[in-house]
Amino acid sequence: MAISLPENLIPSDPRFGCGPSLIQLDDLTRLQEKGPHLLGTSHRKEPVRALCRDIQQNLKDYLSVPDDYSIVLGNGGATILFDMIGLGLVRKRIAHHVCGEFSAKWFKASDRIPWIAAEKTTVDYGQPNSVFLTEGFDVVACTLNETSTGVMNTRLPEVGEDCLLAVDATSGAGQIACDLSRVDVFFFSPQKVFASEGGLFVAILSPKAKARIEEIAALDRYIPVFADWRLALSNSEQQQTYNTPAVVTLFLFARQAERMNALGFEEVERQAAEKAAWLYQWAQEKTYLSAFVTDPAARSTTVAAIDVADTINVDKLTRYLDEQGLVHGIEGYRALGRNQLRIALFHNIAFEDLKKLTALIDFLIQSGEFNA
Repeated sequence: MAISLPENLIPSDPRFGCGPSLIQLDDLTRLQEKGPHLLGTSHRKEPVRALCRDIQQNLKDYLSVPDDYSIVLGNGGATILFDMIGLGLVRKRIAHHVCGEFSAKWFKASDRIPWIAAEKTTVDYGQPNSVFLTEGFDVVACTLNETSTGVMNTRLPEVGEDCLLAVDATSGAGQIACDLSRVDVFFFSPQKVFASEGGLFVAILSPKAKARIEEIAALDRYIPVFADWRLALSNSEQQQTYNTPAVVTLFLFARQAERMNALGFEEVERQAAEKAAWLYQWAQEKTYLSAFVTDPAARSTTVAAIDVADTINVDKLTRYLDEQGLVHGIEGYRALGRNQLRIALFHNIAFEDLKKLTALIDFLIQSGEFNA
């Protein structure tokens, strides 16, 4: 396919994916300089512990974490916390609020544990949760930002003193505001907004959550070593992870957290809102596009899902962009099965590149080469 593209339409960086995000390549140069004193170092030694300490302090300041909360770092990514919460924090009953593929995956993880009861309330994909299950549950699970659908849940349920509120913030933490004083378990992975690699989780725990850890641990209940909250918490209090971490992931995370903390959450949030407003306005103005999330207040400022008219072959379009090295990672979420684009609005994606991306997509669609 021979298409002559105007140079001014080509983004300076092709990475717009909602999986691992756009990493600052300058960080790799910095890592190379520090490498001999860092890479290959035990995670019990000061160089690696200093990274953990920097991450914890920058997150505490940036996210306004209450003083009596703990910031836990561990291996396995946020998905492992689906199991850890069910195994080590639920007494008897957990309520799940499902609004997409990842919140559904969390429910399934709880539902597989035979000694707890998991119940769910589900909304149509593309809608935010608005009716909450809380009565009679000792853990309530919500998703701040559903990565598969681009739905943002900024309204959280109220829970009682004897109930924990757990929030999966994987693709929202760092750009979508959340009052952590109302949350007992706030968790995410750093490969989204915080522009690192996968394999690490962050769990921010309230005093209630820490007390529940001890309560559940005292029961005669099987908890695998990898899912033991006591080990994760005690090691994090020593600025380290229980198991050996990927030091590169920690380094990239620490650098990004430092940059974002220097800007401050309000400025990062403002930039995200500006990019989101541009993208959704673009979708509204084009006859062949529409926002998948119909409620403007529930449209994510980190992950935008855009429906494309059936007259356009989105698979062919995204494959062309990928093969040409122009744009990577904007395919719709596979399990939804829609003719859709899914575009990340993470902090490191430049606004000017987002403008070029939208103009490039328009140019290619209007060329007629991608008609279904």
